[in-house]
Amino acid sequence: MTPVDFHHQTVLLHETVDVLLPKEGKVILDGTLGGGGHTEALLARGATVVGVDRDPVALAAATARMGGNARFQARQGNFAELSSVAQDLLPVDGVLVDLGVSSPQLDVAERGFSFMKDGPLDMRMGDTGPTAAELIAITDERDLAQILRDYGEEPFARPIARELKRALPQRTLEAAEVVKRAVPRKAWPDRIHVATRTFQALRMAVNGELEALDALLASLPSLLKVGGRAAVISFHSLEDRKVKEAFKALVGGCTCPPGFPVCVCNSQGNFALVSKKAVAASDAEVEANPRSRSAHLRAVEKVR
Repeated sequence: MTPVDFHHQTVLLHETVDVLLPKEGKVILDGTLGGGGHTEALLARGATVVGVDRDPVALAAATARMGGNARFQARQGNFAELSSVAQDLLPVDGVLVDLGVSSPQLDVAERGFSFMKDGPLDMRMGDTGPTAAELIAITDERDLAQILRDYGEEPFARPIARELKRALPQRTLEAAEVVKRAVPRKAWPDRIHVATRTFQALRMAVNGELEALDALLASLPSLLKVGGRAAVISFHSLEDRKVKEAFKALVGGCTCPPGFPVCVCNSQGNFALVSKKAVAASDAEVEANPRSRSAHLRAVEKVR
């Protein structure tokens, strides 16, 4: 896949840009640059944007898309490492992370993310580390089942892990067939492909996605200046739950008994929620881009 082939339909574009309050003089880190849709809109509002991505194809495509804009920089790295990747810029006015897999990664068979197209069972967002096929081979059955349970919430994790270890699939369609054999036909889900949870779990394990999210959330106090905002777009309950709980901890809350005239517990955090509930895609966006259906945007602001 060449950079010019990297086209991704940006999710919650206007909602995300509005939350981050971009304007001239503000510096925003886009920790998941992808195709550059969010970054392009932030630049249009006058902000300076540093786009970070582990995928060199995405970086090249986004750089070409920005057309030499002097307020844009592209840097290769993982959003979990923004403290080091953008150390020279900290603290900044905004941080954005979109946890979704880019459409080109899903749609290009050679990337190995899709159970609908035949390709090598790879799933790496970057170009280093073990592939999904290698992960299956080097992980024992019990631990592989735990991965499927923890990252995919797969109820048939043990039989699927057993069949994956037995077959050691090297191709995506081969792996999907293994899952089909492992799950009783009457237990196949109605609304999603039977291999969806398994592929999700393998992808998240290969790329260390939840661990990266934990690292990002822990680093937010050091990344943002007072008045700065962080926005995170998640696509399934595991991610959204982590974001919600981390933001709740950052915000804190008074634990004094009701009726105390002033707070003496010092439990107030240094952040405030931008909105109490997650922002979801509109009906119009879901109709235009079905992949946005599960997207949830949450944001916090550093207030002290």
